[in-house]
Amino acid sequence: MPKYVIERAIKGAGDLGETELNAISRKSCGVLKELGTDIQWVESFVTPDKIYCVYIAPNRQLIEEHARKGGFPADAINEIKTVINPTTAEG
Repeated sequence: MPKYVIERAIKGAGDLGETELNAISRKSCGVLKELGTDIQWVESFVTPDKIYCVYIAPNRQLIEEHARKGGFPADAINEIKTVINPTTAEG
């Protein structure tokens, strides 16, 4: 199943506290539960003004629906084609 990285512009994201991040996570998980097992949140990376989320889903439309229902921005949705890391250089 395709994997996507979603860029969410959220001013001050890096300053969000545990309570706010917990609330965002609960909201996301609630919407995911409503959407069913075809979409999965893998992890997210919080930067000063953006959150980058990795999701597994059959298509970008399901990710867009998750964002719409959750009230989350989805400024860019890109399918991950390949993952590389330092061990890639060893091959």
